[in-house]
Amino acid sequence: MVGATAPTAQADEPGTPASAEDTAQFAGIAEAYLQKRAEAVTALSAELPPSTPADVSPDLAELLEADFAALAEQGRVLEGVNGGYSSAEVDLLVDQATVSGNTATVEVTEDTKLHYPDPQPGEPAYEEYSLPHTLTYTKAVDGTWDLTNDQARVDWTGPAPTTQLTQPVDVPAPDSEPEGDKAAAAGTVNDGLDPPTEEPDPTSGYNYGSMASYADRHWKRGNSDYRVYGNDCTNFISQAMRAGGWGATSGSAMSRKDNNKWFYGSFTWTTSYTWAGAENWYWFANKHSKRTRMLSNVWHMGKADVLQADWKRDGIIDHSMIVTSRTSNETYLTYHTPSTHNKKLSTIVAQYPRAWWYAHRT
Repeated sequence: MVGATAPTAQADEPGTPASAEDTAQFAGIAEAYLQKRAEAVTALSAELPPSTPADVSPDLAELLEADFAALAEQGRVLEGVNGGYSSAEVDLLVDQATVSGNTATVEVTEDTKLHYPDPQPGEPAYEEYSLPHTLTYTKAVDGTWDLTNDQARVDWTGPAPTTQLTQPVDVPAPDSEPEGDKAAAAGTVNDGLDPPTEEPDPTSGYNYGSMASYADRHWKRGNSDYRVYGNDCTNFISQAMRAGGWGATSGSAMSRKDNNKWFYGSFTWTTSYTWAGAENWYWFANKHSKRTRMLSNVWHMGKADVLQADWKRDGIIDHSMIVTSRTSNETYLTYHTPSTHNKKLSTIVAQYPRAWWYAHRT
């Protein structure tokens, strides 16, 4: 599986910036490869079985053959779940390219749109994600370059982009006081794909449109007013809640571990655990502040509601997402870790059937 193994070892001497000609070749090879990878999960792979791209090493070609077959199977499964994807569109930005001897290391950012078949007016037309990669190339005797390794920098605690084959991992238990038992996990059986049965409370004083709009604006690049965490999903959710009117509590460095506090400071040590910790956020939002209430089914969520996941059912919440769009027959989620916009709830539930889900009405 490409992307889950360690990068190819590099030469000891520091690399020098690649020439414009070599950088252009690196970009062309990478974009062709990532386009094929994205197309493997779409309906195009059913019409024409995915083939490995040119300009890759034999070892990598063998790995990609297995990856593309697994992605094509995933695409067929999702087609049965919700129509899957009709096509893919990949844009690539080369962030840095260095050469050391016959080896090149290239940092790129992949921005991909996976188009939905026949979107109706007002529905998202595609799922999109932004994913950094570290690519390794080796120069052949004729002076051309072959791609030999792709280390996709997937954030391990969230759902991987649909074109990757990694599974999320648990986060460690938070360093805070035990809070007891959570509410029962939400059901995932779609009861007819009706509109949400529990509407947001208009008297709450919160602006749900602002919450969702904030997520739409900042899903990819983030907001420079806030720092980025290694596991950034709940930091992103807290920012969206704040944009919609959630007020900070009082707090200090001494009280930052308390789950009844929620505040952001200029430093991590002046920011509450509940701001960026998924498990801590649950207890603040639902138990202590009562700013959210739990829904019995994930399909009852509406715009700006929050969905949290416990991947391994170990009692510790690992990941947080926000609803950015809701139609009569689908819910669309947006999140950081990794940066993803308008991914279908039905896709996520199908990919992670053993997770426990906690659906918050915000």
